[in-house]
Amino acid sequence: MERPKAITIICILGFISIVFTFPAVFSPSVKKLGDFVPALYGFIVACSFISYIGLWHMKQWGVRLFLFIFFVKTIFLILINDMGGGTIAGIVFSIVGTAILLRFYRKMDLNL
Repeated sequence: MERPKAITIICILGFISIVFTFPAVFSPSVKKLGDFVPALYGFIVACSFISYIGLWHMKQWGVRLFLFIFFVKTIFLILINDMGGGTIAGIVFSIVGTAILLRFYRKMDLNL
């Protein structure tokens, strides 16, 4: 199946957001939140990247991982009390993206 343009746009925007989010893993503001916070945040960013790879290849596991990381990242940001404007925009992007992805979910490949 050919990848729909909406999923292509979601993936490209996701890859761009990963490029800007990844350096934040090593920032001093994240480091001073705790010893394991940078590792956890790095894991969330890495899983986010992997989910976009799955979406790019039209795999159902990419949608599942996208949803899982959306909830984990939202809970993580609430726990560290980082609910700024960029975070709200990311949540809105994820909700809209989820609606689009679920529309094409059945047409995606079930296999790895």
